[in-house]
Amino acid sequence: MFISFDETAKMISTGKLLHIAGTENLLKKLPKGNWIGGSTEYFMTQDGGKITNGQFFVTEFPYDNYIIRVYDENSIQSIAVNAFDNGFSIVILPFDSDIHKIYADKAPEFDDMFIKNIAGWVSGVNLGVSGQTPIAVNGQTRECYASKAVVLHISVPDDKLVNIGIVNIFGQDENSPTIEFADEGFSAKTCLVDGKEAVFADYIAENNINTKFPLVGEYSGAGINISFKEIKDGVVNFYAPVFPGIKYKTAKAITNYEDEFHNRLKNLKDTQAVFSCNCILNFLYGELKGKHIESFFGPITFGEVAYQLVNQTLVYVTVT
Repeated sequence: MFISFDETAKMISTGKLLHIAGTENLLKKLPKGNWIGGSTEYFMTQDGGKITNGQFFVTEFPYDNYIIRVYDENSIQSIAVNAFDNGFSIVILPFDSDIHKIYADKAPEFDDMFIKNIAGWVSGVNLGVSGQTPIAVNGQTRECYASKAVVLHISVPDDKLVNIGIVNIFGQDENSPTIEFADEGFSAKTCLVDGKEAVFADYIAENNINTKFPLVGEYSGAGINISFKEIKDGVVNFYAPVFPGIKYKTAKAITNYEDEFHNRLKNLKDTQAVFSCNCILNFLYGELKGKHIESFFGPITFGEVAYQLVNQTLVYVTVT
């Protein structure tokens, strides 16, 4: 629900278990309680996409068995081990922090990852306002972190089934050559294009590749996006790491994000998500401010977590 500061504070005072998304400034003013929070000023609400620094998107979880934990660079590998066997975890990672980068690089290697249900997002800032810091908040202590992850581990009853889903409106362009990388990381200078070495920035320029659309890699049959951040000094920088051994292609072009989401969501219109988030790049490139994406409401984020880090993706959790 999209509500005011006072309404949010009142919910906290009743002891409810909450996930809260809002501005750094407002999050720091909230009282102690059973909540976690992350910073963003972008939201997908029932009234459409919004940019605001005056309200929160609040998600209530009707469960009594939970733990809020804070993880640093040395402990984040235990996130799935610490999760409940039957339940789900919501992780918030501050954008461009070391913990964000470590999670992006190493999460697939963590013990019990893909066995436990891990979802979440990367907190951010208003891109048009200077002086802000992406944060994650442990509401039980009111401590705010720019370099640590805050995680809400939730247990659900044994007769409940948790599912983490993604909606990726992008697919590989079948006409794209196969692009591969020798090294893992958030940047690349060279790559292999159909087996031939190339300077990736030059390849992008020479082929007029639209970097608003991601690379799409095949990970165990699922299409995972790698979004472009910038090209600087001959180096291509990404919002998520590329990995050796993965075959990437450029994405098929999309002319209307809103229509594409609606087409992909037709079969999910009755889905009751207990949590969802969508990417800032979809919001900006798709011009989703004021536009309505049915059924899935929540923060607009600077990276999404569906077990591992994903980009330009809608992530949701259901409990049935």
